[in-house]
Amino acid sequence: MGCGLSKAHSNPEVLVSHASARLTVHGRRLIVQRHQAGWPQAHIAAAMGVSRKCVKTWLDRYATEGEAGLTTRSSRPHSMPTRTSDEVEQEVLAARAEHRDGPDVLGPKVGVPARTVSRILRRDGVAYLRDCDPMTGELIRSSKQTAVRYERDRPGELVHMDVKKIGRIPDGGGWRAHGRGADSIQRDRSTKVGYDYVHSLVDDHSRLAYSEILTNEKGTTCAEFLQRAIDYFAAHGITQIERLMTDNAWAYRYSLRALCAENGITQKFIKPHCPWQNGKVED
Repeated sequence: MGCGLSKAHSNPEVLVSHASARLTVHGRRLIVQRHQAGWPQAHIAAAMGVSRKCVKTWLDRYATEGEAGLTTRSSRPHSMPTRTSDEVEQEVLAARAEHRDGPDVLGPKVGVPARTVSRILRRDGVAYLRDCDPMTGELIRSSKQTAVRYERDRPGELVHMDVKKIGRIPDGGGWRAHGRGADSIQRDRSTKVGYDYVHSLVDDHSRLAYSEILTNEKGTTCAEFLQRAIDYFAAHGITQIERLMTDNAWAYRYSLRALCAENGITQKFIKPHCPWQNGKVED
């Protein structure tokens, strides 16, 4: 029968009795009290539902350490001869910082199992790759407990621009509403439905947004939209846009130059394949 020892292997600070424990600190104190009252150890064991060895263990601890000996202890071993050495841990951390790979890739490079690499990274608080910028390795996603709203200092300091391509739904609804019948576009291949293009401009500080649904995303269309967005922002108190951030689409890179120069706007482009840098307007 169990003595009520803790099973807190992974965290020695969490000292609680496990689910199958027969004794708590109160039960161990009761063993001592009954022994002091003259109960035989065999009778105490029978009354408490534990083994005689368990009773003797707690009596010996109380005799040696007093009340402190009755508290729950971690069952974590005092020494771990098979634990990975500090040198190997440093090699793993250095390899992760240099290559930014996962445990399955880093394991063969440093000569340790992938599971060991994973434990080292978690033990040292290294962030998951999914939370890091693949280009720089910097942490770009934080937990809900530490998330801080990011924004520019003043309206117009930076605005974000993007286009969302959405499949157009025919008037009256598509096949989900009417089924795949004879009148469905699935049967009539000559029917061209196409796409709607939602152009949007969002202010980084105030989150003021302006959007239009247009028929394409050509350069002239983007430039005309930006001019209307500038006028809309001006009518709402943002009279000067200092910087414009977009992705690297041709329409943005080459068709907005003249308009931005005319309005004193500096164009900024995100790094290729890093859409989250323009995330305020991407969604």
